[in-house]
Amino acid sequence: MSNKSKAPKIAYQPSKTCSLPPKFYPPPPVSFSLFWYCSSCNLSCRQAAMENKPYPPEQWRAWLTPVIFVVCIIMFVYTMHVNNCPVKTADSHQCVLRDILGRYSFQPWKENYLLGPSISTLRDLGGLDRNLIVRKNQKYRLLSSMWLHAGIIHLVVNMTSLMLVSYRLEQEFGFARIAPLYLLSGFGGSLLSCLHHKGKKEIVSVGASGALFGLLGTMLSELIANWTIYANKCTSLSVLGSVIALNLAFGFIPGVDGVDNLAHIGGFASGVLLGFILFLRPQYGYVSEKYIAAGYDAKHRQPKYMHYQQLCWIIALILLVLGYALGLSKLYKGDKIHNEPLPHSHS
Repeated sequence: MSNKSKAPKIAYQPSKTCSLPPKFYPPPPVSFSLFWYCSSCNLSCRQAAMENKPYPPEQWRAWLTPVIFVVCIIMFVYTMHVNNCPVKTADSHQCVLRDILGRYSFQPWKENYLLGPSISTLRDLGGLDRNLIVRKNQKYRLLSSMWLHAGIIHLVVNMTSLMLVSYRLEQEFGFARIAPLYLLSGFGGSLLSCLHHKGKKEIVSVGASGALFGLLGTMLSELIANWTIYANKCTSLSVLGSVIALNLAFGFIPGVDGVDNLAHIGGFASGVLLGFILFLRPQYGYVSEKYIAAGYDAKHRQPKYMHYQQLCWIIALILLVLGYALGLSKLYKGDKIHNEPLPHSHS
């Protein structure tokens, strides 16, 4: 940055056919490899920009992701405080790490192998219980369940994934897009999970996995929607597709119990659609005014979306609204669950 004034100047003659003066084109955002080609001057705009070293665009300050991280940890500590295994368990000696953690000790291994609270505690604090959502009209559980975790192992895995995926996305797109993405993806995962658990009285689902799979789904749709600004398209798509496939396949491995695969799929599908709605980038218009030569016609520099992007936005919005509407309608209408008794809580 300090050698900017000493950088060699590139001769440039304005031309009607040249879409961009290479001397004044800033580098792309950090996570993208943008490659613009100027046909008339036969130069790579990106290479010319790198020689002149203009200032890169600033990233957003990621603060929402750390807040979600802290809230989930606080909620887990509060859950263990309420659980109080030594008092609420018949044989307190079976509580894991009772002598060290006291009332924060974990339920016996045979009851919760993830090192966490009891099912009844998770249900009382807002876990996803289809019977209570329909019978008692407790809709808040569709969102509250994503802030609870079944155990410390569950919490560590989800929070690690959150920081690896959400933090970079928030830096690129800002909290105003990440917040609705996280909440709506979690809602979509909870909704599909409820529809699958019809008649299963003892299932209580918790965790941020639906929202996290929504982040992965958004990364996929963002790559597809902003296809033209990626350089290594096939590599990026294959790597991301492999990560998503491995995460989804883990829940279907024989012998792995307690994984709510429908919540993962619902969150992922919601994230894909939300990516087309919230994360579209204009294919032109990344040039700051301070990098434009004096007297140069800058009309083409206005942000512009491609027609396929606009079409994806419309289709995704329709599918998302219809999916949520049909899911809620199916959940509350024509359901025999109204005639079933509420499950008993074991305290």
